[in-house]
Amino acid sequence: MKKKLRILLISSLFLVILIGCIVKFYRAEDRPKVVVVLKDFNSEYWEITKAGVEKGFRDFEVDGKVIAPKDGTVESQRDMLENVLKEKPDVLIVSPTSPDRIIPVLEKFIKTNIPVLLLDTYDPWKDKTAYIGTDNLNLGRIAGELLASHLQPGDEAALIGGDIPVIGKRIEGAKMSLEAAGIKIATEKVGLSDHAEITKKAMETILRDDPDVKGIITTNDIVAVDALKVIKDHGLKIPVIGADGIIKMIKLIEDGTLTDTVAQNPYDMGYLSIETALKVIKGEDVKKNIDTGVDVISQDNAKLKLDFLKGLLK
Repeated sequence: MKKKLRILLISSLFLVILIGCIVKFYRAEDRPKVVVVLKDFNSEYWEITKAGVEKGFRDFEVDGKVIAPKDGTVESQRDMLENVLKEKPDVLIVSPTSPDRIIPVLEKFIKTNIPVLLLDTYDPWKDKTAYIGTDNLNLGRIAGELLASHLQPGDEAALIGGDIPVIGKRIEGAKMSLEAAGIKIATEKVGLSDHAEITKKAMETILRDDPDVKGIITTNDIVAVDALKVIKDHGLKIPVIGADGIIKMIKLIEDGTLTDTVAQNPYDMGYLSIETALKVIKGEDVKKNIDTGVDVISQDNAKLKLDFLKGLLK
């Protein structure tokens, strides 16, 4: 009798496990499929974006994956997108490395009725379902206002821009605010690659040719950190405003080297892109432009931001 009971219990347990596996399998099969293609995983910014995407996958029960080319080149991203097209996801989310060269591939997704969301990098491409990211003109305006708050009318400022698609809007917004505050634009050095030596050389040139410069705005934090090293080497204390809010930049604020900066919200970009993708799959209306906002980081909130980012990247 005991033997039969034991066999019955084992059989029941096996049946419960089998049913659970079947339910789990079908639940996974029924989940919406979303693929996210970023520019690379070689920078903290994209690692933070990836963390937001993966949190979205979990919270919204999406069968998703987030990928990026190892070398970060346009060619590699194009090849990667061609392979994703064969997988036929329900929605594609992409941060195009170079919109002009990537959009012809994205048109193929549209032809096969796969909606495309642009993440982080805006382009006026008419066939996108939505753009999720920063209003870069507004980011530039806020950066300009922040720098102007540390200067006096008549002071000179310099603008340094990395080699990124959105640079034009950030520079435009910064110039609007600086000029409105009476700050003179002494020089612009734009289209620079994010290599430390190139940034340092540009900053050396600015300090040599425009010694009266009282403040710097850069279009990303990698450039900002490298520019600041040159300023420190010259024994100067000049405010530098970045754009991304990476850990190195926030530490400079926490230790008092800088007073403040502006920051995008890559984590929110990633998370909201998945939420938006799910709405698209369900047939709900979504905004064409979803602004993920701009934060001002100062000593008042630097530690809180730093703890949050360290928790994401540990």
